[in-house]
Amino acid sequence: MNKQTVNPPPIEGEITFNGLGIAPKIFDVLLNLGFKTPTSIQRKAIPVAIEGKDIIGIAQTGTGKTLAFGIPLIQQILKTGKGKGLVILPTRELALQVNESLQKIGRSFGIKTAVLIGGAPIWNQTKSLRENPHIIIGTPGRITDHLNQKNLSLHNVTVLVLDEADRMFDMGFAAQIKKILNVVPQNRQTMLFSATMPDDIVKIASNHMKLPLRVEIARAGTTAANVEHELFVVKKDQKNPLLKKLLQEYKGSVLIFLRIKFNARKVCSDLRNSGISAAEIHSNRSLNQRKEALEGFKTGKYRVLVATDIASRGIDVKGIELVINFDLPENPEDYVHRIGRTGRAGMAGKAISFALPDQGSKVREIEKLTRLYLPISKLPDLPLHTNNQFTNPSITNKNNYYPQRSNQSKNFGYRKRR
Repeated sequence: MNKQTVNPPPIEGEITFNGLGIAPKIFDVLLNLGFKTPTSIQRKAIPVAIEGKDIIGIAQTGTGKTLAFGIPLIQQILKTGKGKGLVILPTRELALQVNESLQKIGRSFGIKTAVLIGGAPIWNQTKSLRENPHIIIGTPGRITDHLNQKNLSLHNVTVLVLDEADRMFDMGFAAQIKKILNVVPQNRQTMLFSATMPDDIVKIASNHMKLPLRVEIARAGTTAANVEHELFVVKKDQKNPLLKKLLQEYKGSVLIFLRIKFNARKVCSDLRNSGISAAEIHSNRSLNQRKEALEGFKTGKYRVLVATDIASRGIDVKGIELVINFDLPENPEDYVHRIGRTGRAGMAGKAISFALPDQGSKVREIEKLTRLYLPISKLPDLPLHTNNQFTNPSITNKNNYYPQRSNQSKNFGYRKRR
């Protein structure tokens, strides 16, 4: 695959949205919405996208990718007066958030959108499609449902956006994405955004894009520089007491990730019984329940949100003080996306992870991907009903937890990122 390169534009502080080729009327809307200085991905991607070129955008979560593709998408539709935009995303929450962002910019121009996601009535979505929307936003499964039922035609798509592409493949949407790519017109603009670059995405770029220009603001797997990392090694029965201890220490909004929805429900219930305002998001919750939980977390109704990885890329909430990995993620890439919920838009953040004594290899995988050292902290005093005889490896037994750590540090890059 041939690739072009991007010459870095001027320093971020020397450029505004006004210098990116954005139409004056859209620029005025951005100013009214409070957008003045573009993020790095916006600064690099918007001028290229406005020219109609295909883009592969590599950027960590929380860097402003929605505007990076949303502004050029809306400008293209307004300029040509024909054609549609199709935005494909991995989760319902992310689709709703992208729709909200695009509506803020496009509403004053009469831009209509249709959101096609699971958990919502399909007949209502069919009605939205009959109103001839300018932009269709949806998850792969529900988009293919509408294609199969002949409710949706993609013959006039002129701009295709694949957002969080790596996550879509992780979630098993490869077949649906392939079907969609086979029915959209070949003569289109494609913008693909991802935090990592697995082989499946390279294949899309090779087979379904025209000389894509790669825009990368950070190495794949890079975490936000302003997030502080911390690790506790605990026994299983120490997780809940440690969690409550941390929630006493940190008074702001907290996002907690678990691997299994059943455990997420249990943890949320336990927190509520302890007098902590908490809500839960996982696949067993209805769309309305998930929307209510997320909105309540945004407004402060709930201080704590307990979630599975379904929310690792679908939550855009300002000012999350702390992300807790109650369970380590199954894949190291998910660590990047989970902690990307804090430290967004240049703000400081904190990420704390709980690891069981036999999970040293998982920690090493995370450290290898992120090129970070996750410092192990001493366990605080916990309530007497837990087994406090457990010895924290950070104090007396580091070599047992990381038996090869000192010898393999050169290979795994355990060092602070420059």
